[in-house]
Amino acid sequence: MKMIISDVKEDSIAHRLNLCAGDEIISVNNSTPRDIIDYSFLEKDEEILLHIKHKSGEEELFEIEKDFDEGLGISFESAVFDRVKPCANKCIFCFVDQQPKGLRESLYVKDDDWRLSYLQGTYVTLTNMKEKDWERLLSFHPSALFVSVHTTNPELRAKMLNNPNASKIMEDLKKLKDNDIKIHAQIVLCPGYNDGDELLRTFEDLKKFKKILNSLAIVPVGVSKFRKEKLQTVNKKIADFVINAAESFNLQMKKNIAMASDEFFLISGREVPGRKYYGNFAQIEDGVGAIRLLEDDFEKCRKKFKKALTKPCRLTLLTGESAARTFEKFKKEINVQGLDFEVAGVKNKFFGDKINVTGLVTGQDLINEIKEKNVKNAIIPSVMLREGTDEFLDGIKISDIKKQYPDIKFYIIKDCYKFAEIMKIINSL
Repeated sequence: MKMIISDVKEDSIAHRLNLCAGDEIISVNNSTPRDIIDYSFLEKDEEILLHIKHKSGEEELFEIEKDFDEGLGISFESAVFDRVKPCANKCIFCFVDQQPKGLRESLYVKDDDWRLSYLQGTYVTLTNMKEKDWERLLSFHPSALFVSVHTTNPELRAKMLNNPNASKIMEDLKKLKDNDIKIHAQIVLCPGYNDGDELLRTFEDLKKFKKILNSLAIVPVGVSKFRKEKLQTVNKKIADFVINAAESFNLQMKKNIAMASDEFFLISGREVPGRKYYGNFAQIEDGVGAIRLLEDDFEKCRKKFKKALTKPCRLTLLTGESAARTFEKFKKEINVQGLDFEVAGVKNKFFGDKINVTGLVTGQDLINEIKEKNVKNAIIPSVMLREGTDEFLDGIKISDIKKQYPDIKFYIIKDCYKFAEIMKIINSL
């Protein structure tokens, strides 16, 4: 991998040097940083020798004098400049391994790199760590890491991850505890494997790590139609057990640490808890607390809707079937004269009917939903799209759909945890 510049901050040192996106940093003070961590230390120096290779291919050396800790104003395409540590596990629940061929290449990449865990919040199993990895991690002392625990039973974890190194989870957690490295832990719950008594065992073992355990997310396994292993999905009985067990764990720990993901509450038929349950929403990207944020934001928006539209309008929100249940509740409380607000839960035919999250809706599934609805104005959450593009998981683009349906106006909302963007769209009609 290379140190490719993705953005340059205006009025920064890099901006004044006329550096731009696409330029490559060859070295900093004659050193080649392995990642953002190395770069952040080198960037602090008061004198910097910066070796740049421009997009044109021309190379240039810059001698820079600056204040200590003053940044250069550079962002990069990747947080890791050397090889991202790949995942050697063959987890029975891995979603990457249950995708069909033909999707974009990035969807088949499995990383297990503690640097990305620290820098970007991806989950690391710690099973692929070599001695030199541990040495650097412990010397750098990052907090917090996002750790995929799943179970503390050594034999069961080795079986679930299909890696004998996975059995050392308690030893690995102890290393982190001894060095006071905080973690956000994750359990992907697979019925018949790490639920029931095994889940209770995991909770009991994790009590030993209260000092470093900032949060613990329990999420249900996702089962697509392409999965070879026959895994059960979570039902109401299991969902109730998980929610109750997490509450009991928190009472014993005397603080809210364990959090069942939103999907458990939807399956159980219970209302999601209040904000206190989720703390600082550290595991929001794992579907833990999204509904609470959305419901709270809708409450703020309720009184800000205009009373009537200048002319009648039909507005269709296209989202995953899971999120659609929440938006249906909001629909009943949006009293805007002349507005026909429709919530369309997109059926996931691509991955199968057991997958209902918004982020896995494909372009073709969206088109199928549009065919069945009288869509005039469509709202689409950006979580369906590849970051920074208009491309869905299956390679179909918004621009492709616009060509097929030129009369439909599309609105892309960036923050799917807030209702304010939708409110602004409604008030603009």
